[in-house]
Amino acid sequence: MSSRLPPLNPLRAFEATARRGSVSAAARELNVTHGAISHQIRALEQSFSVDLFERSGKRLKLTSQGALLLPAVTHAFEGIAAATAAMTRPTTSGELKITCVPALLSFWMIPRLHQFTEQFPDVRLTLIASNDAGQLFSPDVDVCMLYGDGNWPDCWARLWSRLELFPVVSPTLLNMRPLRSVRDLRDHVILHGDDGREWNTWLAAADGIDIPRGRQHFMSDARLSTEAALHNQGVALGDTITAGSLIAKGELIAPFDLTVPANDAFYVACRNENRAAPIVKVFIDWLFSALESDPMPELQTSARTIIRARTPKMSAPKISAPERLSPKDTFQPVSSPTRVKRPETTRKRRAKP
Repeated sequence: MSSRLPPLNPLRAFEATARRGSVSAAARELNVTHGAISHQIRALEQSFSVDLFERSGKRLKLTSQGALLLPAVTHAFEGIAAATAAMTRPTTSGELKITCVPALLSFWMIPRLHQFTEQFPDVRLTLIASNDAGQLFSPDVDVCMLYGDGNWPDCWARLWSRLELFPVVSPTLLNMRPLRSVRDLRDHVILHGDDGREWNTWLAAADGIDIPRGRQHFMSDARLSTEAALHNQGVALGDTITAGSLIAKGELIAPFDLTVPANDAFYVACRNENRAAPIVKVFIDWLFSALESDPMPELQTSARTIIRARTPKMSAPKISAPERLSPKDTFQPVSSPTRVKRPETTRKRRAKP
């Protein structure tokens, strides 16, 4: 039976070419020449006496025989890679390199990191603040926590949490410059953690998209905009995951009773061959269990306590808990939600714009 199997290298060349759609891309992935890939594919076709690709146009297309072969080859390579990972890292000890969305790393993961290290003291972590999906394909990175739509090809990904967005401001700045209505934002510096789209989404839901804006600062990620808000630099957009504990501790206030669903969500992702490694599995399982067992603080009560003491005319947000999925849930890409939690009818005690 084994004597009739084709050699391994031509099968690797075929699988990479079919997956990448071109000989050149497969050659770069396998670190060989274009000619080597072409030669291996021709050798495989000769051994089967069939054509595996339709050679017309810039992108190669599989023939019916190639389409029949590809799933079996892909499954076989994934099984070999998973077994290799399990063999080379058979225990929950060693080094694990994690990339994580900067705001999530600073405000959620690091405060809870002791929970993991106490449970797995022999695991040495390297943490990198990054939301670069390209790190998924780096051989030096084991697990990525990403903010996005979840559609990353050739990898394993699972929804970790959806989230809601809402403005946040420091109590000190709110004392100096009140926010009694959405129109008061024109007197504040707006802090962006992206190119401005998320603030535009919230302002549109608040019927404030046409409000004149004063100064605005644009930053590379939400961690920086949240840090700037903590230092009284302006009003940032927070979310139910990364800003929840800051509001509960009184370091930030959510002054408006309006949240909007974020366009994207937090995902846990890794290469397919990494998923079976025990050290990777325990970390991913911990991420989900930590989210489930450590619920977000009750934001409404803590925020109202501060607001009543400092700015009586303010009302606090009613922030719902984020949707959470267990590791066993089936992965489904997130579509942009259309649901918006609109504020209650404006109370008479609020200042008119």
